[in-house]
Amino acid sequence: MKSKITIIIIVFLAFFSGCNSKVEKQDFVLQGEVFGTTYRITYLNASKNYQKSLDSLFLAFNQSLSTYIPTSDISKINDGDTSIVVDDFFVEVFEKSKRIHQETDGFFDPTVGNLVNAYGFGPEKSHVNLSDSIVNQLMTSVGFEKISLQNRKIIKDNPAVYLDFNSIAKGFAIDIVARFFDSKKMDNYLIEIGGEIRTKGTKKDNKPWVIQIVNPSNAQDENGFTILKLADISMATSGNYRKFRVTDDGKKYVHTINPKTGLATESNLLSASVFVKSDCADADAYATAFMAMGFEEAKLFLEKNTHVKVILIYSDDAKNVQVFDTFTKN
Repeated sequence: MKSKITIIIIVFLAFFSGCNSKVEKQDFVLQGEVFGTTYRITYLNASKNYQKSLDSLFLAFNQSLSTYIPTSDISKINDGDTSIVVDDFFVEVFEKSKRIHQETDGFFDPTVGNLVNAYGFGPEKSHVNLSDSIVNQLMTSVGFEKISLQNRKIIKDNPAVYLDFNSIAKGFAIDIVARFFDSKKMDNYLIEIGGEIRTKGTKKDNKPWVIQIVNPSNAQDENGFTILKLADISMATSGNYRKFRVTDDGKKYVHTINPKTGLATESNLLSASVFVKSDCADADAYATAFMAMGFEEAKLFLEKNTHVKVILIYSDDAKNVQVFDTFTKN
C-alpha cells in the first residue's frame, strides 16, 4: 500500500511540476548575413528561438539554388551535369519563374545568367566592355523556352543556357521562412532579406509594421523616400541606383538586364516597389521585370493586372523625377 501511495504522489508531483513549467513566450529579432546580403527577422510571442532551424533552411536553399556555390544543384546544372535531380525548392521556383515569364511577355527571364556574368554582376569573370557581337552571341543562350523540367531534371535545348534565379530567390527564401513560421502557428512577424519584405499581423500593441523606401535619387538619404505601413503583404523593390558598373570610358552598366535586347542599360524607371497579397517571390520577380520594361510598359501591365500594386519612381521626358503610386493611393 505504501508503494502505491508513493507512486501516486510522484505522479501528482510530476503533473504539478509540468503545469508550472510552461514556457514563457518572447519576442525575437534574428539578424545576420545570407545570400550575399543581410537579413532581419522579427517574430512575436514565440516559445523558441528558431535561429538553428532558419540556418538549416538557408543552407538547403543555397545548396539548391545558389549560383555562387560551385557544388549547388543549379551550379552543377549550369556546368552541364544532366544527372541532377532537383529538390522541391528548385521545382517551385522554376514553375513560378515560368509563369511570371509568360505573364510579363518574357521581361522576366532567369536564363539571362550568361549576360549577368558577362556584365560583371554574377559569380563568373566579366567582359565588362561588351561588343555587339559578344552580346548577340550570348543572346543565343537566352530564352526560357529553351529549357524544361522533366522528371525533376532540367532539359536544355541549348547546352549553353545558364540559369540564374537571383532575381526571384530572395523573395522565395522569405516565403520559405514565412511558411515555417505559419507551421509554428505564428501570427505576427516581419521577414526582411536584402530589402525584400513579407509581413503578417502587427507589431506589439496592434501597431502596424513600418518600413521606408529608399530615395533612388539619393540612396544615402537616411530619411528615405516615403514611409509605409504594411500588414499581411509581400513587398519587393528593384532599382539600379546601387548596383551598377562604370567603365573607364564612362559607360554605365546596370544590374537589370533586358532579356529582349541583352543590354544592361538604364530604362526610365529608377525604382520599382511591388506589393502583393501573395508570395514575396512574385513581388521580387515583377519588380525585376518592371525595371527591364521601363515605365510605359510596366504601366500597361499594371492596367491589366490590378492585383499587383506598385510605387514606381521614374524619369519623365523632361528628366524630372515622377511617382506612379497604386499602393497608397488605392
